[in-house]
Amino acid sequence: MFPILGIMASQISGHLTAPSDYESISTVTVDSPVSSISFTSIAADWKHLQLRVLARGAGTGSVAMKVQFNSDTTSGNYYSYHELYGTGSAAAASAYGASGGIQLELFPTSSATSGVFGAMTLDLLDYTSTNKNKVTRSLVGYDNNGSGYVFFMSGMWKPSTIAAVNSIQITNMDASNFATNSSFALYGIKG
Repeated sequence: MFPILGIMASQISGHLTAPSDYESISTVTVDSPVSSISFTSIAADWKHLQLRVLARGAGTGSVAMKVQFNSDTTSGNYYSYHELYGTGSAAAASAYGASGGIQLELFPTSSATSGVFGAMTLDLLDYTSTNKNKVTRSLVGYDNNGSGYVFFMSGMWKPSTIAAVNSIQITNMDASNFATNSSFALYGIKG
């Protein structure tokens, strides 16, 4: 065992995930602006999935991503999410039910300082389970030389029939594409 700030790792509740427990499944880097990214035929080889994103909008409108599972665009509140967010000068919280995906808030647009990309990690827990709804947790944010946002979010997919997740679609919810050099990487986490 090794000490962390004077505490032995064995004394920490929960668990630590070693870097070797993450396996790269697929990475997509945007060569020219696109409105969506898909990961399909995801194997059931891991306990959880993690999506890592560095993104920027190609247009000047706001940029919010939407993540959906198994191409489920059913109308009604099949997706829901909660968020806590701050700008450095203000903080707020909100909760939503939504059709067509879990919304992941604001990424910088083309009007942001050149080279500024938003960063996100999203964990999809127990994605192969066929007896419970799928739950996500995510951290999203960016800094644009003193302005920007940070979001901590949880989400849930509650389909009409519970199923293992075998595909993930990421779309730009606004009238904009993801900019060139945006990157989307999917990892499997061993159980």
